[in-house]
Amino acid sequence: MTSLRDAAMTSKAWPFEEARKLLARFDKAPPAKGHVLFETGYGPSGLPHIGTFGEVARTTMIRRAFEVISDIPTRLICFSDDLDGMRKVPENVPEPAMLRDHLQRPLTSVPDPFGTHESFGHHNNAMLRRFLDTFGFQYDFISATDFYRTGQFDTVLLRAAERYDDIMAVMLKSLREERQQSYSCFLPIHPETGRVLYVPIKHVDAREGTVTFDDEAGREWTLPVTGGHVKLQWKPDFGARWAALDVDFEMYGKDHSTNTPIYDRICEILGGKAPNHFTYELFLDEKGEKISKSKGNGLTIDEWLTYAASDSLSYFMYQKPKTAKRLWWDVIPKAVDEYHQQLRAFPGQTAEQQAANPVWHIHGGQVPESRMVVSFAMLLNLASVAGATDKDGLWGFIRRYAPEASAETHPDLDDAAEYAVRYFRDFVAPGRVYRLPDDREAAAMDDLVARLRAWDGGLDAEALQSMVFAVGKDHGFEPLRAWFKALYEVLLGASEGPRFGGFIALYGIDETVALIERALAGELAQA
Repeated sequence: MTSLRDAAMTSKAWPFEEARKLLARFDKAPPAKGHVLFETGYGPSGLPHIGTFGEVARTTMIRRAFEVISDIPTRLICFSDDLDGMRKVPENVPEPAMLRDHLQRPLTSVPDPFGTHESFGHHNNAMLRRFLDTFGFQYDFISATDFYRTGQFDTVLLRAAERYDDIMAVMLKSLREERQQSYSCFLPIHPETGRVLYVPIKHVDAREGTVTFDDEAGREWTLPVTGGHVKLQWKPDFGARWAALDVDFEMYGKDHSTNTPIYDRICEILGGKAPNHFTYELFLDEKGEKISKSKGNGLTIDEWLTYAASDSLSYFMYQKPKTAKRLWWDVIPKAVDEYHQQLRAFPGQTAEQQAANPVWHIHGGQVPESRMVVSFAMLLNLASVAGATDKDGLWGFIRRYAPEASAETHPDLDDAAEYAVRYFRDFVAPGRVYRLPDDREAAAMDDLVARLRAWDGGLDAEALQSMVFAVGKDHGFEPLRAWFKALYEVLLGASEGPRFGGFIALYGIDETVALIERALAGELAQA
């Protein structure tokens, strides 16, 4: 029988593919620091969004995959660039006028508009950590402010002063001519205003480790590059951080991909070895635009967790990371149901199949059992026809359909019932549009009522589906999906719906008959 490690060495699942590339990095010797270092970066200029979570989730999946194929210890760092100056005021935070007075100050020096933390940067860092802790990620958090000010970055910063010309040669090639005139990889932090200054550097003294510049008022200053008196521009900072921490792996969005050679070269100039990379495609909002922390135009982690369990979000993140994906409310039900389909399949799969199953990567091999005997999509339709306002309104139907199920024995189903009621209330109910059936549809539905009244096959979902199918065929629906579409539009107020036989089994024979009769009487279309 094939072991998981053997399966992982040939698996085409993308976390294992990346893990094998990373293992090849150490084919001559293990890392001198004693562990493989994974890093994710976070810019706390706005509230953390789902893309930030996705970066940590996906990195963790590769880390777990690496731990299957290698015995080298691993570590994950989440690095927050909170010494960055606040360039603009986010659109989705309170006190925007107050924040405008602090533009260009480091995020950890900007007052917290929410009034709960030492600074805006501290607030956003805390939110990030809370979100990551919700999902049980194992990571170490590093603040750039602390990293710079406590001297942990000093050795690399002094080396940057020594090799300033080499770094500038790399950077200037990537800049427009007008930007070249004023660019420096060092950004001084003004001793009086505390603002991050984008000013030309007049002189870099490698021996003393200082930079000299004029501020906006024309006054000359000389500051040490150490101790948090200056910070690096964001592109040099990427490479310098890799060199300082000896990072082995980092992933980032496609918008960074053109800068990868710059990051790598600066890391090498500063004495480091460029890490392995993985570039993922970006998430898009409802309009197909890139989601943004400052705009707040994508789903937040809290919003997803209002309508579905966290594992469904991890499943969404696993799928096709190199394909741009629309991240909007309507992806949630599909993610929930597909996740549980994979859970149900897992126990009967071979090691090769399990290595390719998303749930292995979501749970690090400790895959739970799915107790979802009713799909999320079906729960949504049940909430619609039952007029349920809470999960108890759904459980009466669930117990009749699956007598062995209870909130205690099927906690995932119990949670899903509550999520479904919320999702229906907020997203399905406002968009329902019922219509009257045409003559052929009405005749077919009358026939369906008659067959249901005479039905003696119990609540067998497949048998009921076959019967509904037969009604459509007998009434000349071609293709048959037109018949099911009519059922959905007339009975559920939507153009798509569940397998109708399963719906009848869950909702009940008599209840379905009553629903169809109400629709035929025009009561639903008038509601």
